[in-house]
Amino acid sequence: MIGEGHVFRSETDTEVIPHLLEKYYKKHKSVEKALVKTLSILEGTFAIAMISTHHPDQIFCARRESPLMLGIGDELKFVGSDFNAFIDYTKNAIIMEDDEYAILSRDSYVVKNFSTQEEIVKPITKIEWDSETAKKSGYPHYMLKEIYEQPQTINTALELDSNLMNEVVDMIDVSDKAYFVGVGSTFYVAKFSEYLFSSLTDSFIPAVSSDEFALLAKVDSKSLVLTLSQSGETFDTISALKFAKSKGAMTAAVVNVMGSSISRLVDKVILQGSGPEICVISTKAAFAQMIILTILALKLSLKRKKIKRREYDSSITALRELPEVIQNILNERSGFIHRIANNYSKVKNWLYLGRGIYYPVALESALKMKEVAYVHAEGMPGGFLKHGTLAMIDQDVNSIVFIPPRSDKKLYESTIHSVEEIRARSGFVLGVHFDEGSKNRDLFSEEIILPNVKPIVAPFVQLVIGQLLAYFTAISLKRNVDKPRSLAKSVTVG
Repeated sequence: MIGEGHVFRSETDTEVIPHLLEKYYKKHKSVEKALVKTLSILEGTFAIAMISTHHPDQIFCARRESPLMLGIGDELKFVGSDFNAFIDYTKNAIIMEDDEYAILSRDSYVVKNFSTQEEIVKPITKIEWDSETAKKSGYPHYMLKEIYEQPQTINTALELDSNLMNEVVDMIDVSDKAYFVGVGSTFYVAKFSEYLFSSLTDSFIPAVSSDEFALLAKVDSKSLVLTLSQSGETFDTISALKFAKSKGAMTAAVVNVMGSSISRLVDKVILQGSGPEICVISTKAAFAQMIILTILALKLSLKRKKIKRREYDSSITALRELPEVIQNILNERSGFIHRIANNYSKVKNWLYLGRGIYYPVALESALKMKEVAYVHAEGMPGGFLKHGTLAMIDQDVNSIVFIPPRSDKKLYESTIHSVEEIRARSGFVLGVHFDEGSKNRDLFSEEIILPNVKPIVAPFVQLVIGQLLAYFTAISLKRNVDKPRSLAKSVTVG
């Protein structure tokens, strides 16, 4: 194109698009025809919206494997990648599919296919979220608001359609092999689920990172791939799903956004209904997914007679009591956690340690510290200490250890052993534990003591502490909490 006289002012591939539009408009004298021709030669993924001086009262848009939706008001039309872009103005949305384009004006719209230019009649999707839930409501940051919304997300998860949950359980039960698939926070949700299903159902369902799935997984028509995504638009997870479907696998998903690409791609979808998550850092959406997977694991365990109805009911009761426990921690202990975060905000290196199901809790908590505070934090299982990591223990490396309740005796003792290994080398340990009145107080450099709860919900309480430590550290370091550098809410490119 440079040879044709086009002058490029940047190194971004996006700039190629307006030059192509200019080229084909000169040939066809039609903005729509120029757009169609441009779309026909574009490769890769994109979501495009444009306005032309030739039709300044219209918006032209198109998508391929990137989120795009239309807001349909009576006298206004909108284009956005997410419902939240226009939820204040209309709750009527049209979800664009791959290889579709649309032309909108104030009082009309049309959606067409790239290849045929034939008009497509699209259904209107009603947005269930209230616009007020997408506002800060007096909180200084969306991240803090969304942490405080987690008690409600638990209640919402517990009220999800039981028949749908049972159908997903049946899919897991009949599959010869199954996988939990996610990336980033949702990979840690998958890892959490791996431990959960192993302990409750005697099934090993491996967690695989979406970006590695096609390289690692062996799937066929008797396999189930259960994917996790907050946005429902995660590129790597969509790619993993398409790979699984190409092999004939059964597919299911837990997502937070209705009408998203993943929700439309799978055989069964659980819409978690956590409400909009505005902060780039996922807290309540990932948290809710862990609750949902816990319910699925309990249902499968009951179905396979690994637990009795009495144990199932007791665990569900513990989940129903969890919102009050978390609310009390948020109300009564946030100030104390803020003080600890402020006191140690200048620490450059943290080890986040946990054993068993507390290992993915450590991973997710460390990720939050990295994402929002830009502090080096490495999550690992406690057993890794004596396999090289103890060499790192000195005055420049602090440790956070997530300790289970004493009632989980074997896991508790092995975790305390990890603490002792660090302290024997004069290392700093922040112990997050449930031992009120414990005889182990001399074991920790600092401690956060939590109310005693049943083992099945204890990891969730620990997870909230990890979120708060990351948030308050970021505040102390004056980070851009809701929009951390170099990160985006939905990673929609490979």
